[in-house]
Amino acid sequence: MEKVTLNVEGMSCGHCVKAIEGSVGELKGVSTVKVNLDSGIVDIEYKSDEVTLETIKETIDDQGYDIV
Repeated sequence: MEKVTLNVEGMSCGHCVKAIEGSVGELKGVSTVKVNLDSGIVDIEYKSDEVTLETIKETIDDQGYDIV
């Protein structure tokens, strides 16, 4: 199991949290997604043999947020 913390810009409300947690959480291989709105970080646990970090980042980007 891999763990990663991403700095994400553009999150400002509960809808943002639900959009990221919902879309990333649906990816096969992702076990947990936790958004901290105040600090702008997203903690993710995933199985690297089932999903790549690049796919996770693309999913967040597709929701309209920027990873810094």
